[in-house]
Amino acid sequence: MSAAGAASRFTGLAVLRHPAFARYAVCRFCTTLSWQMLGVAIAWHVYALTRDPLALGFVGLSEFLPFLCLVMLGGHVADRADRRDVLVMAWTVESICIGALLWLALAGGQAVWPIYLVIATFGSTRAFYSPAMQALVPMLVPREEFPRALAINSTLFQVAVIIGPAIGGVLYLQGPAMVFGVCLGLFVIAVLLTLSLGPHRAERDSAEAATGRSGHVLLEGLRYVLHQRIVLGVISLDLFAVLFGGATALLPIYAAEVLHIGPVGLGLLRTAPGVGAVITAGLLMLKPINRHGGSWMFGGVAVFGVCTIVFGLSRSVPLSVLALLLLGCGDMLSVYVRGILVQLNTPDAIRGRVSAINSMFIGGSNELGEFESGVTARWFGAVPAVLLGGALTLVVVGAWMVLFPPLRRLDHLR
Repeated sequence: MSAAGAASRFTGLAVLRHPAFARYAVCRFCTTLSWQMLGVAIAWHVYALTRDPLALGFVGLSEFLPFLCLVMLGGHVADRADRRDVLVMAWTVESICIGALLWLALAGGQAVWPIYLVIATFGSTRAFYSPAMQALVPMLVPREEFPRALAINSTLFQVAVIIGPAIGGVLYLQGPAMVFGVCLGLFVIAVLLTLSLGPHRAERDSAEAATGRSGHVLLEGLRYVLHQRIVLGVISLDLFAVLFGGATALLPIYAAEVLHIGPVGLGLLRTAPGVGAVITAGLLMLKPINRHGGSWMFGGVAVFGVCTIVFGLSRSVPLSVLALLLLGCGDMLSVYVRGILVQLNTPDAIRGRVSAINSMFIGGSNELGEFESGVTARWFGAVPAVLLGGALTLVVVGAWMVLFPPLRRLDHLR
């Protein structure tokens, strides 16, 4: 059955009748699947070479620093260039990087710094493709269908998050080169699919009218976010909550030394949050949230914090997997509400630059969160680091409910 035929039978899939969005969704699935497989392979490989939790923290930091330096420029490019072309160029560079990892693995190198160098290149390309990806989706579907498009996008993303780590863990049994080779193939497919999309440029002629300024165009996204309290509250909540609650960076330690389940078990742990997220995204695809948006978002982040603490305390594999699954449910609620609020409340002329700010906050929460977890694990041990992170996430939730009352009282999302 074609995507259009399936869409006619299932209301939640109706948005797939737009061919450009359907191709984009498949393309993003391939890249996400590859990133998840790479995450398992790189983390396990680096830890196997160093046996140092701080080395895992540097994996995130080496990606985040170049991303932070370039993401504002990436947002500007997304508002000035063809967003499809930005994706093609960025993913072509990433394909070359994965080829470099494949060569390093086949050469049997024991040094870690070349891996960090490749990861830094990943961060540089992400500074360009992330704003372009976020800004592109509202151009592919009508405004009224965007929440369902976001839910489908999130569902496919989380399906890749579920199966990617598991596949990566199994393939890693044959060595890291096997993982890198499969990921390279997926990225080649993604580049070819992206080339099939039509041109998608922002509304350049209305940029100055939308922002009210003609100079310092790189900073227009930041100005917009700072003057929109709800948008500022949403993306800063994600930054600080996930920054402290980033237990995923320490999963190799839990798999090797706490739960004793090896690389295949590591894939299972990394998969569990995605299972919870895809269940939640599927429900949101069938029944989007329209009311009490603020309560849903704060509740989702609170569940994220509580489940982080439960995971940190657990010594049981089933309980650990369940905690990570529910953690993914809470995270998906937050991601869904944030995506709707940021994208639908931003003019298309500056959507790339605002998406760059959003990507910078997300990157800060993920990569800096990994570095923070690595540092605290070095200082206190892996388990205390996870417990501290979960507790601080709950503190952030309470603080943001006080600091951003309009966000707490937010009802309708559209």
